[in-house]
Amino acid sequence: MKRYNATKPTAARRRRKQAAPMRIRGDSNMIANPMRYLAFLSDDPGALADFYARHFALDELGRSNEGDVSLSDGFYNITFLRRRAGLNELHNDTGLHHVGIQVADIGEVTREYLRCMPDGVMVPEPGGLHFGERRFFDPECGPVSISAGSFGAPEKRDRRMPRIAHIALNALIPQRMLEFYSSVFGFREVTTSLAWRANGRENRFAGDGVTNLAIHPFYCDTEGHEARFGVNHFGFLVDDMDHKLDTLSKEIEVVARPESRPFAEYRLLDPEGNKFDLSETKGWEVDVDVWDTAQ
Repeated sequence: MKRYNATKPTAARRRRKQAAPMRIRGDSNMIANPMRYLAFLSDDPGALADFYARHFALDELGRSNEGDVSLSDGFYNITFLRRRAGLNELHNDTGLHHVGIQVADIGEVTREYLRCMPDGVMVPEPGGLHFGERRFFDPECGPVSISAGSFGAPEKRDRRMPRIAHIALNALIPQRMLEFYSSVFGFREVTTSLAWRANGRENRFAGDGVTNLAIHPFYCDTEGHEARFGVNHFGFLVDDMDHKLDTLSKEIEVVARPESRPFAEYRLLDPEGNKFDLSETKGWEVDVDVWDTAQ
């Protein structure tokens, strides 16, 4: 197994050390409308859910008669929906599908959504454990589930390991998507994003105090870019990288990311080809100058 030397001081990490960003200590930085839901479409949701539960100690929240399975890392509801016509999705490909936001005031967020997108479409969702209460669509027609509750996950955040700390989107116009998440939900553009702007890059990064939201251009010739429109990948913080790699390597291929790639030490593919990152020492900027790591 090829191991990435996570302690090697890359240029990006040296710059971060010089900037001396603080590390997150609690939830005081969390915005009122945090991201708390991640949905997959799968033809075998039970098997895929079992893979994640087994390797990342996720709690099972419940299963539906249709075969949907919802898990939790102590904060997120991670739902594996069985692909079927009855979901009435705009796109029905298997894989990472959409995200969801817990909102403090549905009426207020709805008004802000319509202010930003006067012709924005809203449709009801079934609610319950596996869905939100309402669905918005972002400026590039990506679904965003909305709930006044915690999507069935624990109300109070459990900061255990492993946990999700990163979700990445591919977009045609990342700036427009950043403005959507900032204006409607209150996400804050982080320092990493400003640095990439200064270098003429289209990539944008925002945080809600818990999750780093990366918005990458779909059309991009940067080394290592993996084009998948919409939800592209997500990332776990882990505090036992060697053990995780050892157990995962018994089921999936484990290879190092190129050293030129920033952020997570590893990017892997689950049994259905969905991309997920693992990070222990690099972590992600989840708010302005606030980095969440396992160290």
